[in-house]
Amino acid sequence: MRTYRYFLLLFWVGQPYPTFSTPLSKRTSGFPAKKRALELSGNSKNELNRSKRSWMWNQFFLLEEYAGSGYQYVGKLHSDQDRGDGSLKYILSGDGAGDLFIINENTGDIQATRRLDREEKPVYILRAQAVNRKTGRPVEPESEFIIKIHDINDNEPIFTKELYTATVPEMSDVGTVVVQVTATDADDPTYGNSAKVVYSILQGQPYFSVESETGIIKTALLNMDRENREQYQVVIQAKDMGGQMGGLSGTTTVNITLTDVNDNPPRFPQSTYQFHTPESSPPGTPIGRIKASDADMGENAAIEYSITEGEGLDMFDVVTDQETQEGIITVRKLLDFEKKKVYTLKVEASNPHVEPRFLYLGPFKDSATVRIVVEDVDEPPVFSKLAYILQVREDAQINTTIGSVTAQDPDAARNPVKYSVDRHTDMDRIFNIHSGNGSIFTSKLLDRETLLWHNITVIATEINNPKQSSRVPLYIKVLDVNDNAPEFAEFYETFVCEKAKADQLIQTLRAVDKDDPHSGHQFSFSLAPEAASGSNFTVQDNKDNTAGIFTRKNGYNRHEMSTYLLPVVISDNDYPVQSSTGTVTVRVCACDHHGNMQSCHAEALVHPTGLSTGALIAILLCIVTLLVTVVLFAALRRQRKKEPLIISKEDIRDNIVSYNDEGGGEEDTQAFDIGTLRNPEAIEDSKLRRDIVPEALFLPRRTPAARDNTDVRDFINQRLKEHDTDPTAPPYDSLATYAYEGTGSVADSLSSLESVTTDGDQDYDYLSDWGPRFKKLADMYGGVDSDKDS
Repeated sequence: MRTYRYFLLLFWVGQPYPTFSTPLSKRTSGFPAKKRALELSGNSKNELNRSKRSWMWNQFFLLEEYAGSGYQYVGKLHSDQDRGDGSLKYILSGDGAGDLFIINENTGDIQATRRLDREEKPVYILRAQAVNRKTGRPVEPESEFIIKIHDINDNEPIFTKELYTATVPEMSDVGTVVVQVTATDADDPTYGNSAKVVYSILQGQPYFSVESETGIIKTALLNMDRENREQYQVVIQAKDMGGQMGGLSGTTTVNITLTDVNDNPPRFPQSTYQFHTPESSPPGTPIGRIKASDADMGENAAIEYSITEGEGLDMFDVVTDQETQEGIITVRKLLDFEKKKVYTLKVEASNPHVEPRFLYLGPFKDSATVRIVVEDVDEPPVFSKLAYILQVREDAQINTTIGSVTAQDPDAARNPVKYSVDRHTDMDRIFNIHSGNGSIFTSKLLDRETLLWHNITVIATEINNPKQSSRVPLYIKVLDVNDNAPEFAEFYETFVCEKAKADQLIQTLRAVDKDDPHSGHQFSFSLAPEAASGSNFTVQDNKDNTAGIFTRKNGYNRHEMSTYLLPVVISDNDYPVQSSTGTVTVRVCACDHHGNMQSCHAEALVHPTGLSTGALIAILLCIVTLLVTVVLFAALRRQRKKEPLIISKEDIRDNIVSYNDEGGGEEDTQAFDIGTLRNPEAIEDSKLRRDIVPEALFLPRRTPAARDNTDVRDFINQRLKEHDTDPTAPPYDSLATYAYEGTGSVADSLSSLESVTTDGDQDYDYLSDWGPRFKKLADMYGGVDSDKDS
């Protein structure tokens, strides 16, 4: 069955579609007064023998923007199976079916329920079918048709931008393209002229024009100058219907700016400039500014300044300030008022970026005259050279003149000059200078090996104006004198094998010398005369500042002589000849058959039988045990000797004895008797100590007090000795305090306060007996009586 229907579909497509027009309803206008009908074919029992195909057309046309009060009639669907008895029902589906488009299921009339806009949707695709009302089965296959919306001119042209901005170079030729504007029309371009847009200019003439079909805006006036007018506003209109009457239109604004080109040369506002500068201005000092004006802008207004003519081409420079486009005139070389007072220059201003097409307007440059007046100032002294180099021998004596410097005042007054050395550059004051003539001389001895070059600074100052001073560097080279003897380059300690042969090289010697002769070093080596005759070695000079030590005999015995000290004399060939003696230590060693050293110590000929490792360890353990025992015994014995009588923990607190006894006050003289400290002779031998409980009742040992003890030191030493020998004394580190001041001095009081109260005058004659050191004191006090007598 599917194959059969497919065949029918191909047959239907291949048939032409005749169109039937029927009168339209009264609500529709714009079409012929005929009804549009889309007939559906009927089905017979023998479909292969159908007499005709009833498809008449497959599309309807409908005018947009319908303004009527009712529904807009579209067309009618009809099937040849419809007998008019109401047995068939027409069904509509597809775009807008049932909402935008409705169908009368009995008659097949199609109507639009609202206004249609072609710009929203130009074509609607729908499907129609006729079914049996009772059974609901289709009597015709579903057929597809379209409804096309006819356009009317209801949209004006709209530009893609509300505001256009464009630029065009000034002085452009006529017809130069500026910008293109574009307007679009939403109407149907294939139906009538509703979408045909034509451009025209409403504002902006006679400067610009627009092409009617493309919307390209072009220049219409020659030599438009930005300096006269820079901004232009152009209004463009786009009109549909080909620009005919009744067409809709839209406008847009185009802001056009003329861009700058270099069509104006620079110009100086004045022809002559004058500046003043002091002659002391250093190179690079700005003198003044000049500026040329240029009507252009940006890089077209860039200006370069240069000095083209004048008397000071090499004395001055001119540079361009990129921010202000000013020419800055600067000093190039040092000026001298005494040589030239006025300079005249010609300065030129030009554009670096020139357009050849505007060269006909004239040269793009201008020039002005600059006059520079040099002002006189008081200048510092000027040295004859920028730097001085002097030489002096290192053996020069003090006050030796080595050279001189010269400076003079460049001013016309020629003020006198004095010289001095900057001591910050000569801290050791090795050199000095004559303040009047600038002579340099030594003030200390020199040593080239300590310092080869001395770099000092000499100051020249005007005597009349000390503020005016100048400096010059002075380089002094110390020339070499042969005052150092050569010496070994290193400490030489070598060895010789016991089985060495005669004339065998055992060491190469090298020497160094602190001096630096012009012809280079030439050292000679030899044995010292006292060792040359009986030496077991020889020294051979290689004539290349090296020497070799050779053996003189066959075989050496390290048991007979283990070390040889070989004195070598080193001499140079400069004047005066300097020499020194260096000692080479040669050790006799045992070597293998290749001559490699094995041992240089002289071992004993008979070696005792060695002990085993176990025996050595046992001996060491015994020695360590014995030492530990001795140490412990000594510590215990010392502890017993120092052990105090008080051994209770409650009685000792960090070596401080606590008695917890407040005493009976000053009347209690039994517990603590401090009178003993004040008078050592008042000690009662029968009193015992009450602060400890002795193990045995015995009297403490006492030493008799010194009758003639008048010194506190003797008293303290005596008490210290008693405590050291008394086993019943407090711990060893206890603090003992004695309020003993001694028995007084034989000289009584030395205070001068008490001497004022004495009735008689003191005699100071004994000061003369004390020797010459007290002579001055004796003269001061011994002459008092004579003064009074006189």
